[in-house]
Amino acid sequence: MDLGYHVPVFDIDGGTTAIAGELARLGQAAEASGATWLSFMDHFFQIEPTGLPAESNMLEGYTTLGYLAANTTDIELGLLVTGVTYRHPGLLAKIVTTLDVLSGGRAALGIGAAWYEREHLGLGVPYPALSERFERLEETLQICAQMWDPQNNGPYEGTYYQLAETLCSPQPINQPTVLIGGTGERKTLRLVAQYADACNLIASSPDEVAHKLDVLRRHCDDVGRDFDDIRVTILSGDPMLQPDSIDEFVRGMADYAKLGVDTAIVMPTTGSPASWIDAVAPAVPRLAELG
Repeated sequence: MDLGYHVPVFDIDGGTTAIAGELARLGQAAEASGATWLSFMDHFFQIEPTGLPAESNMLEGYTTLGYLAANTTDIELGLLVTGVTYRHPGLLAKIVTTLDVLSGGRAALGIGAAWYEREHLGLGVPYPALSERFERLEETLQICAQMWDPQNNGPYEGTYYQLAETLCSPQPINQPTVLIGGTGERKTLRLVAQYADACNLIASSPDEVAHKLDVLRRHCDDVGRDFDDIRVTILSGDPMLQPDSIDEFVRGMADYAKLGVDTAIVMPTTGSPASWIDAVAPAVPRLAELG
């Protein structure tokens, strides 16, 4: 099992002027630890589940990833996850392509249906009904696939998006990993089976994750997809990884490893995330031993 880091907090010790330097150190610490994934949120206001107010610091995700691309060399970079409502899909494909080229082929497209109504309304971003957001998500996945097909620069005609040309030059160095976040059994996991290279589930319990994976297997059977081709990642909050709880964390992840989970993603929530990563780095080889 691999370890990844997801960074949701930008209230950095030392204030705003310290953010850039801390993020550079964070990227270096993440790679030195042996982790395989580094992500940020796609939000413009801080979200309530962090326990912080909306007024807390938040950086735009793809700009932040571009900065990390220049301060890392090996780790995969993505957002967990891009809100489908925030960027026109043709532009989103170009943004992710740019990240891939400038990072030497390390970009991932993490994407979901978006949910944070407050920031949509606050910033004037249209917030359609959930059913429409999922329909837009499917069209976005189709558009990105077409943009990343060098043999197909033709038009795309969808219900919500119409593109006269899907020209994307240069093409990505590596085809970006498409990761869909969410646990919805009827729509989200169907889209994973049909379009994604990876999924991200909440590690609520091994039994619940096992159930979600069974649902995903059925969707894969329905669309003729090999379930084993999909990389399974979990966002782990119970048990939480802390410098003084590495043993407990590894024991907790063992049950997920048995289910075939490939990557456990954890969150530093301190004002010094680089130091936190240094402190939990011994967990990386321990997880690798789980298989």
